Amino acid sequence: MDTIKIANAPCSWGALEFDLGAAAPDHLQVLQEIRETGYVGTELGDWGFMPTEPAALRAVVGGQGLDLIGAFVPVALADEAAHEEGITSALRVAGLLKDAGYPEAVIVLADDNGTVAERTIHAGRISPNMGLDEAHWSTFARGATAIAKAVRDRHGMRTVFHHHCAGYVETPEELDKLLSLTDPELLGLCFDTGHYAFGGGDPLAGIAKYRDRIWHVHFKDYDPQVGKQSRRKGWDYFESVRQGVFCELGKGSVDFAGVLEVLKSTDYQGWIVVEQDVLPGMGTPKVCARNNRVYLEHLGI
Repeated sequence: MDTIKIANAPCSWGALEFDLGAAAPDHLQVLQEIRETGYVGTELGDWGFMPTEPAALRAVVGGQGLDLIGAFVPVALADEAAHEEGITSALRVAGLLKDAGYPEAVIVLADDNGTVAERTIHAGRISPNMGLDEAHWSTFARGATAIAKAVRDRHGMRTVFHHHCAGYVETPEELDKLLSLTDPELLGLCFDTGHYAFGGGDPLAGIAKYRDRIWHVHFKDYDPQVGKQSRRKGWDYFESVRQGVFCELGKGSVDFAGVLEVLKSTDYQGWIVVEQDVLPGMGTPKVCARNNRVYLEHLGI
């Protein structure tokens, strides 16, 4: 287990890729609190949250003794017209990470979540008729492949896909479909325990099933009681997050001990990133981050 390192990410402080009209803490506070609560790495956050000049980025991250291990890049992959801009965005982010001295960081590619009304409104209760048709699946996979190839060819860096509620790859069946349409040597998987659970899957079964494809892991817990309320009351994705569907580690239904056993038994040597998604201004992020780190310490990591 010494090969697994534990990070946290700006989304645990409400610094999200969505335009929610409220301010999160600045990057200096977030980085300091990540360090103070026992983590050794972080992700970049939305473009512009941290410095976008390599030396300045290295200074603020390294100044806290942290490693920068990945960056979230959302792209509307089902829309072919968005692919070129998506490649440009991913290359910009990858170039920043590499030039700042983090060539081992991964691009965490995702759908442009929260932008399609039907998917956002029905997050956590997606039915097959809300999904992509075959033509759009082909477009989606082609876009993900093109971005991963561009990042590899230009910067020698890896890309992982992040399944995510309120996007077109939310359910286990949708994740299966995307992985079947893409090259496992080119596009890895960022497995997120909380999103997989909210999307209707069993995280322990999922991480065992996809283990050979997993290059990056997000630890997020899921509160099934909040999920049940979301279904009953018809909450959209953001209201579910506001109501605490992603709770502190150990307080929801995810079997983290079991997940860790799978990772141990298969010699996983990547990062685990703790993410407790909250909206800007919500909760007490530093307290939650520390509680989550203590929980993982009790599990032996």
